[in-house]
Amino acid sequence: MSDATTTDLYEVTMATSYLREGMTGPATFSLFVRDLPAGRGFLVAAGLESALDYLDGLHVGPDDVDAFASAMRRPPRDLRPLLGLEFTGDVRAVPEGRIVLAGEPLLEVTAPLPQAQLAETYVLNRISHQTAIASKAVRCVLAAAGHPVVDFSLRRTHGPEAGFQAARLGALAGFAGTSNVAAATALGLTAVGTMAHSFVEAFDTEEDAFRAFARSHPGPVTLLVDTYDTEEGVRVASRVLRNLGPAARGPGSAVRLDSGDLGALAVRARSLLDDAGLPDVGIIASGGLDEYAVDGLVRSGAPIDTYAVGTRVGVSADAPYLDSAYKTGGVRRPAGDEAVVGQSDGTRTQAGVPPPRLRRRDRSGRRAAPRRRQAPAGDGDAGRTAHRPRAHARPVPGEADGGPAGPAAGRPPDPGAGRPPGRALRAAGRARRPRPAPHRGTDHGGFRPVHGPGTHRVRATGAGTEVRRKAMAHTAEWRVRLHLFEDDDGTTKAHVVLDTGTTAFTCHGTAHCHPADADVPEIGDELAAGRALRNIAQRLLDTAERDIAGHGVAAARHPADHRTAHVTRRPSRRDKKEDRS
Repeated sequence: MSDATTTDLYEVTMATSYLREGMTGPATFSLFVRDLPAGRGFLVAAGLESALDYLDGLHVGPDDVDAFASAMRRPPRDLRPLLGLEFTGDVRAVPEGRIVLAGEPLLEVTAPLPQAQLAETYVLNRISHQTAIASKAVRCVLAAAGHPVVDFSLRRTHGPEAGFQAARLGALAGFAGTSNVAAATALGLTAVGTMAHSFVEAFDTEEDAFRAFARSHPGPVTLLVDTYDTEEGVRVASRVLRNLGPAARGPGSAVRLDSGDLGALAVRARSLLDDAGLPDVGIIASGGLDEYAVDGLVRSGAPIDTYAVGTRVGVSADAPYLDSAYKTGGVRRPAGDEAVVGQSDGTRTQAGVPPPRLRRRDRSGRRAAPRRRQAPAGDGDAGRTAHRPRAHARPVPGEADGGPAGPAAGRPPDPGAGRPPGRALRAAGRARRPRPAPHRGTDHGGFRPVHGPGTHRVRATGAGTEVRRKAMAHTAEWRVRLHLFEDDDGTTKAHVVLDTGTTAFTCHGTAHCHPADADVPEIGDELAAGRALRNIAQRLLDTAERDIAGHGVAAARHPADHRTAHVTRRPSRRDKKEDRS
C-alpha cells in the first residue's frame, strides 16, 4: 500500500462517486486556519515540503484499491475507477517560514476534482501539525531575544516522526541545535546533549560522575549540576572544569540547570563560576520551558546563555491543534463551462452563482497580458517549490500583527507583544533561517501583500463602518478593515476584518470575469467586497443566534424580531465625488 491509503474513508467514497459520475473537471480547494489559537497574533506556515512530496508521489495502485475495498467491505471491482489515479494538478502555497493570519490560504490545490478531494486528509494533516509546531518554535525564538534555543523534545513528542518534524521546524524557526540524532544527521543540524540525572546517580559521588564523563568526552563539556544540591553541584563542576585544562575552561563548556527557581539559581551559579575563574563557562536552562517561561527569565535578567525547550514546544502544549479547513472555491461541471462556486466563511459553505472573471489592467488602463505563475529560479524562500513546475509559492496577503489580542488568562505577557512579528522573526532567525529572495519588481506567482511596497491593484482599504445598537445604555463602535486586491490569474479578492474590541471576525470573497463578459474592474470589486461582507454578516447572525440560545431565549426568525440595529457608513471618496458632481 502507498500513502494514498492514509486518508479518511469519506475521501475515498467521494472520489469514487466523482469518477463514476464523470465529474473530473478542475476544482480549487483552499487550506486555511479559521481562527488563531487563544493568545496568538500570527502563525508561521510550515509543512509544504511534506505536502508536495505526497502530491508528487500520489498514485493509486492495485494494492491501494484492494485496501479501499477491504475497508469498505465491497468487492475490489467497485473501486476500480480509482486505479491509476495520480495527482496532475497545480499547487500554490505560502513558503515555509512566512507569517500567516486566520482565514488566509496556506495552500491552494487546483486539480481534477477526484484528485483534489483524495488529497485533503493527508495535506491537512501535514500542514496543520507542522504549522502549529513551527509557530510555537518561533515564539520561543522571539522570547529568547537573541539567546540560542535548542530542541530537547523528542522523548515526549507524539511519535518519532513528530519528533523529527519538531527538530526540523525548530531549525526553520532559528533553533541552534537539536538532541534528535536522526534529524541532526539527516538535515545537517547541530546535535546537542549533556547527561541525565541517572548518569550522576550511577556513580558514588557527583564528582566521580563529572570526571568520568569528561574523560570519555574531552574538550568542551556540559555538566548537569542539580541532581542533589544545585549550588554544591556548581562548586563540584567548577573544580572538575579547572582541572581539565584550557579547552574545558573556555567557551563551549557549560553547566545545566534543570529544576528549581531557574532565575535565582542562574544568578547564584554565575557568581560561583566567576569566583572560580570560569567566566567563559556558560549556563544552560531546561525543564518544562516554553515561550512564556523563557520570556519571564529573559525579562528578569537571568544570566542564562542557552534555553533548551522540550515537551511544551514539541507538542505545542497550549495550542496542540489548529482549526484548519480544506474548502472548495470552485468546481467545473462535466456538461459545460458553467462553474459551481462555493463561498465559505469557515463555518459553512454556501452555493453561489458563477462569478465573473476579471483581468488585470496596467497603469494606462489597458488589459494586461496574463502573467506566468512559475516560481523564479533561485527563489530561495520558496524552498523546493522553485524546482517543481506545478507548485508556486506566494507572499502572504494581510497584516503581520493581526489576530486575537492578548495572552491567555493566567499567562505572563506574550513574548511577541510590542515586537512587530515580521521584523522580530527576521532578527531571531538571522543566523540559520534562509533569507527570502528580494522582490525585483516581478511577479513571484502568488498574491502580493494588500498594502506596502510592491502592491498592485489595491483599490480599497479601511471601510470605517460603525455599528450603533439602539435601545442600549451605551454606544459601541466596531471597526471594519476591507482590502481588495487582484491575484495573478485575474481573481479579485476581498479580505474583511470586523473588530468588535473583544473579538475579530475575518471573511473573504472572490470574483472572476468570464471571458464572454466585458472587463469592468469596478464590478469585480463590488462582487468580491459584497460577498465578503455578506459572509461576515452571516457570521454575526450565527453568533447572535448562539448567544440568544445560550441565554434561554427562543431564536428569532429575523434579526429585527429580537434586536433593532442600523448601520452608519462614513462617506467614501466615491460618495463625495458624486455629491460634488
